[in-house]
Amino acid sequence: MKPAVLIAFAFSWLCAAAAPVELAPGPSPADNPLKGLVPYAEPEEGCFPHSMEFSYLALSDLMTGAEAFDWRPMDKLLDGVSGRGNQTIFRVWIEYPGRKSGLPRFLSEVGVGVTEWENDKDKKPSDTRYSPDYRNEHLIRAMEVFISALGSRYDGDARIGYITAGLLGSWGEWHTFPRNDLFAPVETQRRVLAAYREAFRKTPILLRYPAGNNRPDLAANSDLTFGYHDDSFAWATLDTGKPGDHWFFLHGMKAAGEGALNKWRTQPIGGEVRPEVWGIVHDAKPGHPRAQDFMACVEQTHVTWLMESGLFEKRPDPERRRRAIEHVRRMGYDFHIRTAEIAREGEALKIGLRVINQGVAPFYQDWRMELAALDAQGGIVRRWPVDWKLTGIFPQEPPRLWSASLTGGDGLQGKILALRVPHPLANGKPLRFANADQDRDLAGWLSLGVIP
Repeated sequence: MKPAVLIAFAFSWLCAAAAPVELAPGPSPADNPLKGLVPYAEPEEGCFPHSMEFSYLALSDLMTGAEAFDWRPMDKLLDGVSGRGNQTIFRVWIEYPGRKSGLPRFLSEVGVGVTEWENDKDKKPSDTRYSPDYRNEHLIRAMEVFISALGSRYDGDARIGYITAGLLGSWGEWHTFPRNDLFAPVETQRRVLAAYREAFRKTPILLRYPAGNNRPDLAANSDLTFGYHDDSFAWATLDTGKPGDHWFFLHGMKAAGEGALNKWRTQPIGGEVRPEVWGIVHDAKPGHPRAQDFMACVEQTHVTWLMESGLFEKRPDPERRRRAIEHVRRMGYDFHIRTAEIAREGEALKIGLRVINQGVAPFYQDWRMELAALDAQGGIVRRWPVDWKLTGIFPQEPPRLWSASLTGGDGLQGKILALRVPHPLANGKPLRFANADQDRDLAGWLSLGVIP
């Protein structure tokens, strides 16, 4: 900002310090944390902005005995992703089409059977599948022990954004279609869900399918503390009303009841754009007869994050990139500080901010916030922690008021008051607001005005 403009800006704040001042809106970044489009781990650099990376891990690589584990593959993944300033989403699998079985050897040795079969429906010779006997008590108990150990070691780990439950079915996606007879019975599912509920209190766990009490093939989950992930997003998301589309995500949500439909208010919704429409779903005319309207899917599911390899395998053209960034801004949260009030009472500073959420979902983690006084060079002169909450700010609701009384404000006249949300990863991408003055005076900080 030029000196004359800075003086005028400061004068306006000094003359109206006790009145709320509207803050100019601005575009939020497409790599805000815990939201947006997600590549597989180690994507090509520069394709599309992101704050998370996804990867699969085989149970056989992590569990070596009934009570023995090798966490090196997990830590290698988490350290690599966090080293790039991102958080990891992962899924552990036992059967993955086209790959050898992920069943740990010790379970084979105690008699857990595996059915080898070909998915004739897709006519892919390489699509050999190995479905374990999900009724076997040794396997069920091993999954319970694994989940408990996973939670003990990684629940709340800042390197992790989300975990999709996995373990059961093809790709850990909780189905063995078209061989539904090989899938885990409801009692096995219940025990897996109970293990996750016990082991994880901080890191969100997401399930593939919503289910109420009316599904004979799926354990009820609509009233449990799990989110969901739609892995056929923008292909089988919207409810078409057609009998053959009963498995579509929103049809399943409605069938599961209000608990599932309102899940987004307390638990995150994620997923993956269907591979057939990767990339093209962001175009004005996607060009595939089965592609569903991307923004309609976003708004109706309240989705926060999606895997989308179509934007990360090669650089998208400028128009597709522009539209995809617009789509990301609507996904999940999108916070805008509408007004700021900075007033002085002796040495104390009275602060009042009004914040709205322009996205489709709340922010699900209780990250702390802090204010700071910045000098003209962007240096931090003083910091104040504040107990404001980002959680529970819902779209299309009246602004939430954040207020605070700051001590030690004497001698800071003319300094810039700024706000930031520190990322729990030291090098994590900061949460930034949809304000024009975000990063204006110091990267990661939203400039709020001049201290009177």
